[in-house]
Amino acid sequence: MLLKPTQLYHACNPERLTFESTAELEHLAETIGQERVLEAIKFGVGMPHSGYNLYVMGSYGLGRHTLVHEALIKQSMDAPNPLDWCYVANFQNPHNPTALGIPAGMGRSLRRDMEQLIDDLIKAIPAAFRGDEYQRRAKEIQDDISSRESGMVRRLSEKAEQLGIKLMQGPTGFTLAPHINGKMLTPGEFDKLPEDEQKRLGGAMEEMKQELKETMSHLPEWQREMQQRFSHLNRETMELTVTEFLNELVQRYQSNEKISAYLVQVKQDIIENVDMFRQAGESNEKSFTAQDPEFTRYRVNVLVDNAETQGAPVIFEDNPTYQNLLGRIEHLARFGTLQTDFTLIKLGALHRANSGYLILDAEKVLTNPFAWDGLKRAIRSREIRIESLERQLSLISTISLEPETIPMDLKVVLIGSRMLFYLLKEYDPEFGLLFKVEADFAEQLSREQDNEMLYARLIATLQKREGIRVITRDGVARIIEQLARQANNGDKISLKLSSLLDLLQEANYQAEQRAGTRIRRLDVDAAIRAQAYRGNQHEKQLQELILDGTLQIETSGVQLAQINGLSYLQLGDHAFGAPTRISATARMGSGEFIDIERETKQGGPIHSKGVLILSSYLGQRYAKNQPLSVTASLVFEQTYGQIEGDSASAAELCALLSAIGDIPLKQSLAITGSVNQHGQVQAIGGVCQKIEGFFDICQARGLDKQHGVIIPKTNIKDLMLKREIIEAAEAGLFHVYAVEHVEQAMELLTDLPAGVPDGDGLFPEGSINYLIQIKLAEWIALRLHYASNALKQDESD
Repeated sequence: MLLKPTQLYHACNPERLTFESTAELEHLAETIGQERVLEAIKFGVGMPHSGYNLYVMGSYGLGRHTLVHEALIKQSMDAPNPLDWCYVANFQNPHNPTALGIPAGMGRSLRRDMEQLIDDLIKAIPAAFRGDEYQRRAKEIQDDISSRESGMVRRLSEKAEQLGIKLMQGPTGFTLAPHINGKMLTPGEFDKLPEDEQKRLGGAMEEMKQELKETMSHLPEWQREMQQRFSHLNRETMELTVTEFLNELVQRYQSNEKISAYLVQVKQDIIENVDMFRQAGESNEKSFTAQDPEFTRYRVNVLVDNAETQGAPVIFEDNPTYQNLLGRIEHLARFGTLQTDFTLIKLGALHRANSGYLILDAEKVLTNPFAWDGLKRAIRSREIRIESLERQLSLISTISLEPETIPMDLKVVLIGSRMLFYLLKEYDPEFGLLFKVEADFAEQLSREQDNEMLYARLIATLQKREGIRVITRDGVARIIEQLARQANNGDKISLKLSSLLDLLQEANYQAEQRAGTRIRRLDVDAAIRAQAYRGNQHEKQLQELILDGTLQIETSGVQLAQINGLSYLQLGDHAFGAPTRISATARMGSGEFIDIERETKQGGPIHSKGVLILSSYLGQRYAKNQPLSVTASLVFEQTYGQIEGDSASAAELCALLSAIGDIPLKQSLAITGSVNQHGQVQAIGGVCQKIEGFFDICQARGLDKQHGVIIPKTNIKDLMLKREIIEAAEAGLFHVYAVEHVEQAMELLTDLPAGVPDGDGLFPEGSINYLIQIKLAEWIALRLHYASNALKQDESD
């Protein structure tokens, strides 16, 4: 069937575009064509049960991140504000910092209040110890102990006097010496005393030594008592001072049990570390503040600050490493060693998104070591555990922090490809339990009803958002037509927003170059041509090789068993078609078909499948009741790379039929399409590029009204051909034919009828099938003849 020029391009209906420019169009509130995704997001967000996290899948450029982010922002507006999360010192177990979940905004105020408290105490505590009351009570304690010591010395001195012994107190202790009549005796004088007196004084000396020893044993007790009394005084003084400053904080945070319990522990620890505050306040070397390392234990590490968060947080983590997801514990180098404390605990994306939504690129999570396992573990346990990889893998055994885990309540949204989704479903048994909601992006939008007008509003929305020039109605129509071509379906429009946005921006640039105030159709055309020109160098080089005869492609005359097939190539963002030479040979044989591409390992599995289908078709068409007496071979001429796909199977079958029936084929026609076992021609992809690739070669050599392309009838709806082909078709210089069966294609290629078999299965003389049937019958007869001669020779032997 010869297609009319109007069938070669599914133009945008201007009657559906009821505006003059995009300035008149209303802004779209949400992306069109993605109702399924929006419903899935609403369901996943609304399900309160565990495991209902989302996997959003679709191709790149569909606006997945933008739509998901906007949808989650809408869902999050009515949610309550999440808690602040802080880490504070655990005074009983310093290696296990305590996590505090407190109302939003309270974290930063608690941190500020604690810093002010320590700064105040550094000044107030030394002042309290210098106060009159403290000094008076300290003097009382000191005087009491001193009076005890004085009384002890006086009593011992009196007793010694009665015994004729002198008790003397020196800087190193007490000394005993005998004396008579107030005179201390020297050793010589003592020796001159009568023996009885010496014995009496010696006994008295021993008695006083024992008395002195027993009395001196009470001194350590008195010292301990003094120290205890001073400790009690210090503690009482500290408690009064700390209580005075803490009362305000206790009153301020009394509604929060966790903070109240923490302040009780702070008070106790400060009292126990009185000397640290006294030394800091009395130091003349520097002025101490709450920021000094000595007071780190009283800081508040505000891990998550939601003071300015409205509703539930929506977080996108662009670099989802293990530490960026779950947090980390940093270290500082001090005096040649690595040290850490709870203030060096840093948050991860899970902390920031807690009580909200976390958006991640699935591929990035999977390619970062341990990130996927860490994410799954957090979702399963519903808590965030900050643990270094070295500790988790048992690579280190040094003492480190083990922060208290934080309860986790959030929805994780993975964005990735469909292939990755199905791979995870197949190979990760936990994936289906943790990500139960799939949101599948639509790739195309039907052009039926009012969808073209809806798409025009989408164009207007992007135009206003990007701040580019207003687009006229004919410009919008051309954009819709181009996006329909990119969808490879004239009845659909591509929803790949990245391509649409690129086209809008480049059309705006073209309008700027011509000093236009609006984007018109000619600007869109110029942008499309510029896009193609930037990427078509390889295409032009391939065309030059064909035109100069290096690659042999005939576009006139007839050839036996040679045909022009059409190939589709995708190089980066540029796709194009090019003709390729397919040839076949056939000879008498036993039904063997040789795919040279497969034999040389250049053909892929789909291509090999197509060749096997050809042999099945020939068998069912021409050899139901007799052997298929042919051996044939097929090859893509002058190809040096991988051949894949079955879109050339129609061309291969035509070349094979030509080789079997000795039927010449027109070289002015090219053909594309796949076939099934019954010879029906099936749809293929890239039909527009394939037609244009052959047209460019024919146009370069000169169109002579014989050139054309044969395509599957099911591909008519996909046609969005360039303007030059439409004009050539209108002038009768180039033709596009649509067929349903390979025999229809053979009729166009040979100008012969295919032929319909009669009751005996014989085809009419002069038809394509008759010539093939006769040739196969001749080969059968020859095989029988040769077999008979061989049998006679064997008998004679």
